[in-house]
Amino acid sequence: MKPLKLIVVVGFLTMLAAGCTNEGNSNVVSLTTSSSPAAVATATPDEFAATRVVFKEHCSKCHGDSGDGGPVTVDGKKLRVPSFKTGHALKHTDEDFADQIKNGGDGMPRFKDKFTPEQVNELVRFIRKEFQGK
Repeated sequence: MKPLKLIVVVGFLTMLAAGCTNEGNSNVVSLTTSSSPAAVATATPDEFAATRVVFKEHCSKCHGDSGDGGPVTVDGKKLRVPSFKTGHALKHTDEDFADQIKNGGDGMPRFKDKFTPEQVNELVRFIRKEFQGK
């Protein structure tokens, strides 16, 4: 299950469980089940929420939602996009990835004028964690 879906499901179940423990008035929903901080479920925010949007809008068309790459046709041009999960992509340094994102090459457009340096760095971190497990 994807992290965002998991957070939504856990949040829903927490609210549902909290409502079920409220005895007496069925119209009252409690948001906590205990006064103990340890008993209150806390969701970890998605550190890549904004980066997922950037990846979806600008990268997934070629690299795929899961980073598998593959043969794609973009603007009538057939491209063989490498996977982030296997092969030489696993050997690239963070600087190699950042340079490729900024300057493009081998069929990839340059994004230097579209992304801030912070967005480039976050895309590299996103690729490393989400697709390479690093």
